[in-house]
Amino acid sequence: MIPDFIGVRFGALRKLLAPTAPAMPGVAARQKRSRAAKSRVIIATGLFCAVYGVIGGKLVWMGAFSPTGGSYFAPLAEAVSRPDIIDRNGSIMAIDVKTASLYAEPKRMVDIDEAIERLQTVLPDLDTKSLYNKLSSRAGFAWLERKLTPAQQQQVLELGIPGLGFRTEKRRFYPGGSTAAHILGATNVDNHGISGMEKYIDDSGFSALQMNGLASGEHLEPVRLSIDNRVQHVLNDVITDALQRYRAVAAGGLVLDVETGEIIAMASAPTYDSNQPADALKKENLNRISAGTFEMGSTFKIFTTGMALDFGKVNMNSRVDTTPFRVAGHTIKEFHNKGSSLTVPEIFKYSSNVGSAREADMVGVEGHQEFLTRLGLLSRVPTELPEVAMPTQPKVWKKINSMTIAFGHGVSTTPLNTAVAAAALINGGYYIPPTFLPRTKEEADAIKTRVVKEQTSLDMREIFRINGIEGSGRQADVPGYHVGGKTGTAEKVEHGRYNHDKRFNAFVGAFPIEKPRYVVLSIVDEPKVEPGKPNAQAGWNAAPMVGAIIRRSASFLGVKPDFGPTGKALMVSY
Repeated sequence: MIPDFIGVRFGALRKLLAPTAPAMPGVAARQKRSRAAKSRVIIATGLFCAVYGVIGGKLVWMGAFSPTGGSYFAPLAEAVSRPDIIDRNGSIMAIDVKTASLYAEPKRMVDIDEAIERLQTVLPDLDTKSLYNKLSSRAGFAWLERKLTPAQQQQVLELGIPGLGFRTEKRRFYPGGSTAAHILGATNVDNHGISGMEKYIDDSGFSALQMNGLASGEHLEPVRLSIDNRVQHVLNDVITDALQRYRAVAAGGLVLDVETGEIIAMASAPTYDSNQPADALKKENLNRISAGTFEMGSTFKIFTTGMALDFGKVNMNSRVDTTPFRVAGHTIKEFHNKGSSLTVPEIFKYSSNVGSAREADMVGVEGHQEFLTRLGLLSRVPTELPEVAMPTQPKVWKKINSMTIAFGHGVSTTPLNTAVAAAALINGGYYIPPTFLPRTKEEADAIKTRVVKEQTSLDMREIFRINGIEGSGRQADVPGYHVGGKTGTAEKVEHGRYNHDKRFNAFVGAFPIEKPRYVVLSIVDEPKVEPGKPNAQAGWNAAPMVGAIIRRSASFLGVKPDFGPTGKALMVSY
């Protein structure tokens, strides 16, 4: 097929060589026609020479000067730049750095075997067979290794192998390493976001802007997160310590602002270094806070109690029958029997299975399912992070399902779902979608939805505090910060049956409970008994973790301790 520009030239030639007007009579006319014919031949010859001269010259240039020899073109696009990611205080969490990538021009290689042998002294992970295939091919360009360190680049240069070269690219660097890996996510070899907030940035239109050349350059505005790096460091340190202290399979935690829905910190261990994104694919490095679903055990009694209060089936002074009973062939009984009847706060404090089942029965199956749906416990959490799991529930809710779900068996949800729902019960009664981006109180007020009555929220604060002082939450209480909350110890399901030797523990706490600002959640997967402790239930591991997080981070969060009138007098005198 003749290229367009050549076709144009031939069109011109056809016009020049086309028949002219009728010949003029006489010698003068014949001479004039002869001169015109010679001129047309000269012009046509010149055009032919010009066209094929351009084509030939281009082919010669491509063969002599093209780095690829015309068989493969190296990518010439500018290195992809990404905006910095910073925390709420401006601390850098992710930044681009320039790096060198190694390529080869196979046709310029002198001794392939020697080149492979010497390259592997610097880059031992290079596959010999793959490297040989690349270097012995007829291609003009082949990537050998992307994103080298400066030391590796210098060592390759010192080898002095002809036919090798470097191209400057951008590499994502995470100063915190593993501290916020499950939030930030990672980028691929081409610096495109593949997980976490990095992927959210691309999916929110950044990649489209890049493709259209509207987001290149070194002056991109940073993306600010709601995360506080200081609190994130504390949280990561506490759960890493818990992993070893309790010899657990995994641990995790979350700090959530109950007034704005901002996630201040979130971490899961084992984790990975964001600078080594391949490790994120390991099963044990799952983000258990947002991407893992679990039966949350007795922490679900938070919602059962709140439901019974909000439906008006009980009040703070109501007594509920707590004697064992049978339903659908199953016996509902206590783990520790505290009497034949308990008040609503006592059901919560003593973590009564029977009392919780009775509360659910008062509301009814449909009301129970509707209430949990209203709190977002049965739906995927709407937030920016891509790695968020969908909770599971029975396909058909029956009475027995409702009663076991009342004390945390039969529904699997994420710890993130649990924390957000708990915040709605103690922040005045409003569901606020969580966010990893900054959000003001005014912005939160514009999108919040009332899910329970204000009085229900006030009652739940009181119940939280009672359990924090007298119940299983005592180990989470920090002097001056008035922590309240609920433990949960759930036997894990294996092969369709509950394994009595494996537990998933959690604690959902809030402080200062008189006017809560933050929900703090912790989880421990399959903890062992800590030496000197009576058992491995949540009160002895998950609760102390929340206490440690609050003790170390409250000052960063701007929450001042309150030691009461006596404490204030002592501080003034001091």
